[in-house]
Amino acid sequence: MLPFRPARAFAVALLAAVLGALLPAGAAHAAERTVQGGRLDWGLKSSFQKYITGPIANGNYRLTAGAATVGGSNYRFHSAQGSYDPGTGAFEARFSGGVHFTGHRKPDGTHELDLSLSRPTVKISGGRGTLHVDMVSKARSTGKVTTYNQVAFGTLNLSGINMRGGSGPIGLTNIPATLTSQGAAAFAGFYTAGTPLDPISLNVDLAAAQAPQKPQPNKPQPPAAKPPVTAQPPRAAGVLQNAAVDWGVRRTFREYVTGSIAQGQWTLSGGAQDGGALFRFPQGKGTYDAKTQTLNASFAGSVRFTGEHLDLTLGRVTTRVAAGLGTLSADVTAAGRTEKAVPLVTFVAKDFTPKNGLAALTEAPATLTAGGAKAFGSMYKAGTVMDPVSLAVAVDKAAQLPALPDLGSDVKPAPSPAQSEPKAESASAVAPAADSSDSTVPTWVYVAAGAGVLAAAAAVALFVVRRRRTTPN
Repeated sequence: MLPFRPARAFAVALLAAVLGALLPAGAAHAAERTVQGGRLDWGLKSSFQKYITGPIANGNYRLTAGAATVGGSNYRFHSAQGSYDPGTGAFEARFSGGVHFTGHRKPDGTHELDLSLSRPTVKISGGRGTLHVDMVSKARSTGKVTTYNQVAFGTLNLSGINMRGGSGPIGLTNIPATLTSQGAAAFAGFYTAGTPLDPISLNVDLAAAQAPQKPQPNKPQPPAAKPPVTAQPPRAAGVLQNAAVDWGVRRTFREYVTGSIAQGQWTLSGGAQDGGALFRFPQGKGTYDAKTQTLNASFAGSVRFTGEHLDLTLGRVTTRVAAGLGTLSADVTAAGRTEKAVPLVTFVAKDFTPKNGLAALTEAPATLTAGGAKAFGSMYKAGTVMDPVSLAVAVDKAAQLPALPDLGSDVKPAPSPAQSEPKAESASAVAPAADSSDSTVPTWVYVAAGAGVLAAAAAVALFVVRRRRTTPN
């Protein structure tokens, strides 16, 4: 048998050489991608939510750092950042926002139940997933407050999910989660390890892969000429370079719209943007006086709320600030009729002087007006606390408006090649959408090509072996 080993070696070498020529360098290890923008929807545990707001705890919760509510019982965290390796499927996404729960109020005004959760992070490696969170919780028995930094709060069931090979937005839908022992301790002992948590869903965007930069030879550069100093003409007083107003109307109203009663939604148009817990009306135009801290501005965009017995549109938003008080008004369309410039809320505007070219109010407390109460069909009384108002006015071209929470793209499930029509996304699925600008070839192409090469190499080897058997020594 020894004389035939070189033939086998030749066939193996031929197969390796041809496969090496066929497979591109990127097929062996795809470049790591940056997670940039996206959202995580998670309800923590729905029974805990009901307990907090029920008659026993008689408590409430407060959203922090731009978190929002969505649907009947989910909190929405935003502005994902992290990394993704298409070759191994390793994934990490860190989200912003938090929720603060309080209940069992004491006579001194403090709460026996006091728990904050923020900055959830999803980590996936080797087919295993973990949900990490920052938590601050008060022990029920002693009242001791403990801070937990990125505690491994829950394990994620990723059965049947292949995280490899994604090149576009990635979506995970209704992934089962289970409380860990560390999470049980951080949860102030309300639940034991192994308790099912609410499932998580996330959508994140991937930044475009960067092509490797070729090294450039160092060339001597001539000294830069100094630009001549010219006097800048004084800027006209009151000119707005840019402005935006952010307002979420009211958290409970948004929950009513998308909840089981109205079963509705909101639609943005005219340039309005959705920040999760707020709506941004951009492209402010008008006048601003820094000395008197007065503003009269109008903004682009509108938001329409629709649902069962509900059709309400707020558009042509304007704000006026004077003497430390602001008013937000809008054209209100309901029941087919439009009332123009209805004052909806008033808000506190104590300090509205520019700093680094930007005059800003951040989450100024807002109160519903009588006109606002009428606009909302008397759902709320005049004087009701509404969502705060944030206002930013750029009086300098270099000034940047505050960034809006980044909710990322919606991921659409991609049908398999055998499907003639797209099917609904499964309850536990990953959808690494293909990037239309990506020039990579699906893995199955290389597998098929490799099978063809293997057959060719086998034929060559068989030919060589037969020839050697018929050739005299």
